[in-house]
Amino acid sequence: MNFIKTPTKGMRDILPESMAMREYVLNLMKETYKTFGFEMIQTPTVEHIENLTSKQGGDNEKLIFKIMKRGEKLQNGTLDDLDSFVDSGLRYDLTVPLSRYYANNKSLLTTPFRAFQIGNVYRAERNQKGRFREFMQCDLDILGEKTYLAEIELITSITTFLKKLNFTGFTIKINDRKILTKMIEESGLPLEKMDNILITLDKMDKIGIDGVKEELLSLNLSKENVEKYLKYFEKKEETLEKFCESFKMDEEVVKNLKTIKETVTHLVDAEIIFDPTLVRGMGYYTGPIFEIGVNDLGSSIGGGGRYDKMIEKYANISVPACGFSIGFERLLLLLEERGFQIPEKTEKIAFIIKEESELQEVFKEVQKLRNDGKIVKIVYRNKNIKFQKESLEKENYNIKEW
Repeated sequence: MNFIKTPTKGMRDILPESMAMREYVLNLMKETYKTFGFEMIQTPTVEHIENLTSKQGGDNEKLIFKIMKRGEKLQNGTLDDLDSFVDSGLRYDLTVPLSRYYANNKSLLTTPFRAFQIGNVYRAERNQKGRFREFMQCDLDILGEKTYLAEIELITSITTFLKKLNFTGFTIKINDRKILTKMIEESGLPLEKMDNILITLDKMDKIGIDGVKEELLSLNLSKENVEKYLKYFEKKEETLEKFCESFKMDEEVVKNLKTIKETVTHLVDAEIIFDPTLVRGMGYYTGPIFEIGVNDLGSSIGGGGRYDKMIEKYANISVPACGFSIGFERLLLLLEERGFQIPEKTEKIAFIIKEESELQEVFKEVQKLRNDGKIVKIVYRNKNIKFQKESLEKENYNIKEW
């Protein structure tokens, strides 16, 4: 048998240097979020297929890694329906598992519940640079808080963490799914095609308003209604209040979004922009949505929003919810591009010994240093001692020859 040395497509090995960076960033994240009262939880990697295909995950539901039934249960499937062989799958995000988790454990949790979750998720993405089939997500969620306090706390938590990594000059885009829905409704476009319309609108920054118009017309929508809809976006640079006047948006929606915008402006050194073309891809958002970017990067670091209707699908009770997810892999790539160095707080010492050295004496010295909190490595002397020392120094070890 010929064994293959490389990981499967879309998966990767993580080398020690990269792993050290990941651990540093994750620990900093945990320390920061704890100061905001968030509690760490963990959900399984595998979920029931019914939960994953609940029409809440948008296009991600097309990318599920499905798991076949086992044993005798496998015999109940039919070739005409391949999904009949499936009973579970790998999670594609952390929000769907969180909703199931809360429904299952709500009697044991405080209200509002502030959840912090880190875990790998899986999507059957097409193999390309920067797109992985296994990648880490880091989610913050506040469940049971119906006011805009949740949005403000999430945005403040994330930006506080990013500042500790020396990121500055934040741009925070905000919108509301109710505004997106109202514009479609007032334009006379069919709400049953809202998902397709918003998927197209989300491409505005890539294909422009003419490209969006062309795609919308390809959905067999009325030209008159499409033109009325797109006319709203000619005024997208206007203030939130002025923009929403043209289609008589509910004043409470505008007021809440304005309060979030004004409060965050006072708490965070950031530019807060109302962007009526901001969509966010997931179908489960019901209210305010937002993305955080850094001005010199050209793309967002993460995003989130309110999903008040999702948990009741599992718990049969209405539970307001709001969450945010950082693009962890993207964040690490940005840190590497910036040449970010982990601040060394602990002294690292490497003992280079000869084979004839008295090991008992060496270990006595090493144990004392380790008890004092030092990081200590013992290695035998190589023939190419120069290269050996250079390698250790590159890892920030102070060298002691024995």
